[in-house]
Amino acid sequence: MKLKSTKIGRLLAMVLAFVLGSGNALAASEEYGIFERILEASGSFNDTTAALEKALAESNLTLHAKRDMTFTDKVQQARVYIITSPAYMEAAKDEAPETISAQILRIGVYEYGDGKKVHVNMANPTAHAMVFYAGSKNYDKLLAAAKAVGQDIKNVAAKIPGTQVSVQLEPIRTEKALNKFNGDGPAKMMAKFRNWSESQNLAFDDKPENFQATVARVETALRASQDKGVEDSSGWRLLSKIPVGSNAVYFGITNDYTENKCIRINSDFRSEGKTKDAPYPGVDHAPAMPMEVLVINDGKKVKTVHYGQMWRMQLYFWDSGYMAFAKNTLIPSIIFSSIDTTLTATASAAPAAAPAK
Repeated sequence: MKLKSTKIGRLLAMVLAFVLGSGNALAASEEYGIFERILEASGSFNDTTAALEKALAESNLTLHAKRDMTFTDKVQQARVYIITSPAYMEAAKDEAPETISAQILRIGVYEYGDGKKVHVNMANPTAHAMVFYAGSKNYDKLLAAAKAVGQDIKNVAAKIPGTQVSVQLEPIRTEKALNKFNGDGPAKMMAKFRNWSESQNLAFDDKPENFQATVARVETALRASQDKGVEDSSGWRLLSKIPVGSNAVYFGITNDYTENKCIRINSDFRSEGKTKDAPYPGVDHAPAMPMEVLVINDGKKVKTVHYGQMWRMQLYFWDSGYMAFAKNTLIPSIIFSSIDTTLTATASAAPAAAPAK
């Protein structure tokens, strides 16, 4: 009898171990989209965006800017909202200023698929935290804060007429892949095997005491730049200036050229969601916009940086496929050079004038 009960005990232990092991393996292999669709709206684009803006105004989130995407043959509408969360900023207040990209939250509203149904998605805060906070000693706490702010955004979307969903959108990766993200597959070489911090390219630097002067100089340069349309990469428009803590400022910039290239190239190489009346499924990547210019004070230097665009394009547009990157290999370099030229050509620009009262 004792032998029989021992065998049963061992069998139960093996079953328990298998179940726990399967659960751990499932958790380890869980995948996260860099975007997440959170609502299938029942109303029109205008009704949905109006409801979203009302819900944002009533929330604890801060809306900084919005932008309607521009692309040739524009038969679908797409808009991106740039927001932040005071609670999320507070959770990350002790992090290195270089990590501020994780704090810039974005919501997309776009027309998609048969009947140009209106969808709402977001740049997934959890996936971004897995990239930018991977080396932090507070990683677990920051990941929890990222998940919380993601829920805050979903709560805002819940006030919009429609059906709440949770769909991870491509590019989709595991936590491990996001922690170490340095490009994808054979295209890692194009990104020079660099991670996010190694992809922060220095435009220029200065002494720590010149932080505010550097911020003013960058703002002057960006405000002086002019967007020249979908055929010309050389001009930019400033959408937002967001201080993150006392030692970092984020500038969100865009131009018609970049939006057009990103939406059209991504759409060219996708079939799902592509219909006769909505031929550009790439509008669901609206929250990849805008581009970033960061001014950061690390205590030793004030650095003005922007990301290597091959690294950035792979982070947000790898679902376009390797052939898309191979065929358009010069586009990231063109965008990068345009930003760099805008910043460095005006290195001696005067500080921005004080706003009129």
